[in-house]
Amino acid sequence: MNYLIRTNWWKWVVMILLVYTIVAGLVMAVPRLPILNETIRNLHFHVPMWFGMIFLFGGSVFHAIRYLGTKNLKYDAYSKALMDTGLLYGVLGITTGMLWASFTWGEPWSNDPKQNASAVALLIYFALMVLRGSLNDDQQRARIAAVYNIFAFAVLVPLLFILPRLTDSLHPGNGGNPGFNAYDLDNNLRLVFYPAVIGWTMLGFWIATLKSRYLLLEIKRDA
Repeated sequence: MNYLIRTNWWKWVVMILLVYTIVAGLVMAVPRLPILNETIRNLHFHVPMWFGMIFLFGGSVFHAIRYLGTKNLKYDAYSKALMDTGLLYGVLGITTGMLWASFTWGEPWSNDPKQNASAVALLIYFALMVLRGSLNDDQQRARIAAVYNIFAFAVLVPLLFILPRLTDSLHPGNGGNPGFNAYDLDNNLRLVFYPAVIGWTMLGFWIATLKSRYLLLEIKRDA
């Protein structure tokens, strides 16, 4: 059976990285920073969700383009599986961010430009999910969704990485604020942060692989 990732060794890598991330992220010593204090541990859970979301949405666009070039529905299945998992990561990212903001900014939602841009980006992809559900013809749904997906990703990049930098923002790395790496991402944090990004991202592709298998079985059943 064809699916997104065909080997098994990487699953063990994912489990090892995530066990290490969870244990070390909650136990290892972290810098004692004003306001942040122990909440900086959320760095290992909140930020990797956004990295994972970007990679998953990027993979979804890649397979959407492959579908447009081949009209093979298996690529539409891959694209949808990656998009759905990316949306899950986006929701987890914005939820963990709200939890973090409630301790550091005093409220979970402060209309910060980064928060608003993230919410708009997720709504665009939720609209794509609704659009897919409203179409019955497989080829028409795949074709329209693929085109929408390309434009959605093209909008996602400036929403998350360009527009928040042009205005005042509480978020690190935006609106003149330095990012974590610039002043307080010490060696202890790096030892957990980088494996966390890799582990959570690979878990997302693992989930998308399982989802794609299910979608491919649906395609075979309908055929």
